[in-house]
Amino acid sequence: MSVKKANIGELKTHLSVYLKGVKNGGMVLVTERNRPVAKIVPLDEDDLYETEEEQLIAEGILSPPKSSEPLPDDFFDDLPYIRGNRAIEVLLEERYGD
Repeated sequence: MSVKKANIGELKTHLSVYLKGVKNGGMVLVTERNRPVAKIVPLDEDDLYETEEEQLIAEGILSPPKSSEPLPDDFFDDLPYIRGNRAIEVLLEERYGD
């Protein structure tokens, strides 16, 4: 990884040049009065999204909710019973008891 130093004024003037180097895997050490104050490094894949949910939405695997409202209390009341579907049975048992 190549490291370049730039004072704040230089960085502001030539930001696109420095960012091009970062995109190519480099790093910029930002200085103020010759003292390091920050560094600019390429993003890791893990840095792109705050949550796994955001990443799945960006990849098209998951759709974002249409509403931020919580599900109504009676949401699970009218689920069809499918014989042998233990997951639904467990969910209903947990929610309502036996």
